Amino acid sequence: MPTATSPADLFRHSLRLLLDKDIPAWTALWAEDGVMRFPFAPAGRPRRLEGREAIAAYMRPYPDHIDLHDFPDLRIHRTTDPGTIVAEMRGVGRLVKSGAPFDMTYVAVVTVEDGRITEYRDYWNPLALQEPGADFTGSSR
Repeated sequence: MPTATSPADLFRHSLRLLLDKDIPAWTALWAEDGVMRFPFAPAGRPRRLEGREAIAAYMRPYPDHIDLHDFPDLRIHRTTDPGTIVAEMRGVGRLVKSGAPFDMTYVAVVTVEDGRITEYRDYWNPLALQEPGADFTGSSR
């Protein structure tokens, strides 16, 4: 992505890559020292991933767990920091292992510098992990 890409455009592109299950290209959108945070992660799940390689390792198996079909209801809000956006969205699809429907609501706070994601705070409902067949994170246990 060129460095002139807005945070909102970069984020929309990242969602298309997730739908295409192109995790290497999604990871390439990150700064080398990017940080991904999961503030509501339950015990035993990572709360912070540091560096593009750690994020890549976490996300690599994601398509093996979730078959994403769409991100409906996407709303992107600008903040007073031109490099930071807040995105509200739903991710819908199915859980690969069980075939059960997947429907998760997210709020993400994303910071972009020089055309790369430097920080991504992913706010989601950890109670969904307690549902049968819902072991869908790329956690490296």
